[in-house]
Amino acid sequence: MRSPIVLVPACTRQLGDHPYYAAQIKYVEAVVSGALCAPLIVPALGGRLDLETMLSVCDGVMLTGSASNVHPSHYGEDVYDPELPQDQARDATTLPLIRAALERGIPIIAVCRGFQEMNVALGGSLYQAVQEVEGKMDHRENPHLSIDDQYGPAHKIHLEPGGMLQQILGGATETMVNSLHGQGVDRLAPGIAVEARSPDGLVEAFSVPSAPGFSLALQWHPEWRLAENPDSMRMFGAFGDACRAYRARHGSHIP
Repeated sequence: MRSPIVLVPACTRQLGDHPYYAAQIKYVEAVVSGALCAPLIVPALGGRLDLETMLSVCDGVMLTGSASNVHPSHYGEDVYDPELPQDQARDATTLPLIRAALERGIPIIAVCRGFQEMNVALGGSLYQAVQEVEGKMDHRENPHLSIDDQYGPAHKIHLEPGGMLQQILGGATETMVNSLHGQGVDRLAPGIAVEARSPDGLVEAFSVPSAPGFSLALQWHPEWRLAENPDSMRMFGAFGDACRAYRARHGSHIP
């Protein structure tokens, strides 16, 4: 039996003199080792991407984190800090992809930037500098720490009672997560259900109950050292199961 195919939208990167489409290995590995699916990296072609072709061959979508932020023009704001990186080619690719995939019931799991993309794609907005919002913690990583320490446990999140995430995590009421983001959900998009919040009330996870398929968006990075974190394995396992169920309903896309 062929593995379900999961689309992994790429970012744009300048490496030396040449531009690249790129996806970090840790996200691709999470699709392979956590969801037990086959990743297909999708270039950030924006309006030139044949969405119908992409969606016709896939069984799931994973939206990755990135150093770049969603351009605030997509939620009606100006850029607050022009020194922060943008990737408008990725925005032009992922925002329509999210809406089309959700409409079709294609399973989606989203991490960090992907979490923020989903909220914006559905009509929500973002805090562009969470650390400057009254009552909110500084959720950014400490750049002076080692990479392992940056991705280490940072704070608890509280799971919504009866929510999908709580069910995936076996009825837990809270769990520890890492924290490496400067932006976050401000206005929640219509049709979204909060699945978890940080102690300062910031949304850390949500689902889209109005969509016909699996959807789970996470502000933290569960893909980091995935196999060492049982909660992360459960989340990617649930996503993989949803992809296999979608494939079973719709049949193999490849003759």
